[in-house]
Amino acid sequence: MSKKRVLIIDDEYEIRSLLGNYIQRMNGYEPSLAKDLGEGIALAKNNNFTHILCDYYLSPKGNGNREDGQTAIDFLQQAKAAGINSNIIIMSGKAEVDMAVEVTKMGAVDYLAKPITYAQLEFALRRAEEREKLYKENVQLKQQVEEKYAFSNIIARSPQMERIFGVVEKVKDYKTTVLVTGESGTGKELVSRALHFNSIRRHAPFVAVNCGGIPENLLESELFGHVKGAFTDAVRSKKGLFEEAQGGTLFLDEIGELPLSLQVKLLRVLQEHEIRPVGDTKTIKVDVRIVAATARDLGELVRKGRFREDLYYRINVLTIVIPPLRERKEDIRLLIDHFIKKYNKVIEPKQVKGVSPEAMQVLLNYKWPGNVRELENIIERALVLTEHETIQLEDLPVNLHSLEIPSQSDSQDEFVPESLSIKKNAKKMESRLISIALAKTKGNKTQAAQLLEISLPALLYKIKEYRLDV
Repeated sequence: MSKKRVLIIDDEYEIRSLLGNYIQRMNGYEPSLAKDLGEGIALAKNNNFTHILCDYYLSPKGNGNREDGQTAIDFLQQAKAAGINSNIIIMSGKAEVDMAVEVTKMGAVDYLAKPITYAQLEFALRRAEEREKLYKENVQLKQQVEEKYAFSNIIARSPQMERIFGVVEKVKDYKTTVLVTGESGTGKELVSRALHFNSIRRHAPFVAVNCGGIPENLLESELFGHVKGAFTDAVRSKKGLFEEAQGGTLFLDEIGELPLSLQVKLLRVLQEHEIRPVGDTKTIKVDVRIVAATARDLGELVRKGRFREDLYYRINVLTIVIPPLRERKEDIRLLIDHFIKKYNKVIEPKQVKGVSPEAMQVLLNYKWPGNVRELENIIERALVLTEHETIQLEDLPVNLHSLEIPSQSDSQDEFVPESLSIKKNAKKMESRLISIALAKTKGNKTQAAQLLEISLPALLYKIKEYRLDV
């Protein structure tokens, strides 16, 4: 295993020798020594050092005479110009806060005050490596997120979704407020994230909040923040989500659930581009793009007086309507393949290769009231249950291929309760479901029991109890 190389730049022979000995004693490290800035830069350009320790004050000739000498600032500037990417740690005999702040701004990863002990130096090197590791992981995660929400990676090839991607591509870099609508489970947040991560704002935060998931008395503080003492539990000041999303995108999910009192304040933010934390007298300028989403009909809410008309027109500048899955059946096969691959990695040692023709036909014919979210849940469930290389009909929930759920109008025609007794009505509904199952299986009680997901003895008992004619 190759050793990590550490360059020590110090104009005092005794100090660089001491630090060199420290490095030599550390397992996995190898020291190199330089007596002045010129020698240090030359070594750094021609060698791949993991760390560079540089004294703040350096004599021009490395003889300890620091009149008209150079400083670590000069080294940091030249290192940056030369493209040196080592972890640079600055050392000084003066423990000055201003000096530490200055070198940190210039790109140093740490600042150590002399005299430096073996333990301090070892800790500084380990800490710098941990920071570098976290930074690289963060960069990698950001790249993965951006790749995940690239249009090419969103599982949809239907003409409707392709048109949506075209609209998103056109508007992605504008600050225009976008309203994303569609049934629950259609992928409104996925499209909203794609809008953000394909835009010039992708390196800034994407902050999501469910307007219906936070109590009304807390939502204002959550959105706009508060100052210390603004209310009983405000023991410290807190940034709101608008500030957290500075320079990026704030995703307001289920905006139809936003209380009227906060709708006024949101309208002001959209108009003035500023917020006022709870309890504060000052406003804060914010640069945030708003993307709102809802499964509700905002126009209807406006007519009922539950959503402000002026806010509706302010957020409805550009609307993207996500079609339900039943209207874009071209995407179903793609989504099924995607979810099988996804859950094969999670549900080990399952390696399901696909779906049987019979099961696929059922999945294509189903109306998908829960849309993509429901499809994903059903595929995950099927992978857990199946004992075959392909998902079979029996691995799917019964209601997908057997019992048809009656519509509301059918239910009213066929079953009108005489009373509100749950006990009495439950028995009537149970009797009705047994009759449907027996009719579908042409009287085969074993198959009917499977459809009803009860045991055969239990079915026989209920047939007798309800005096069903079979």
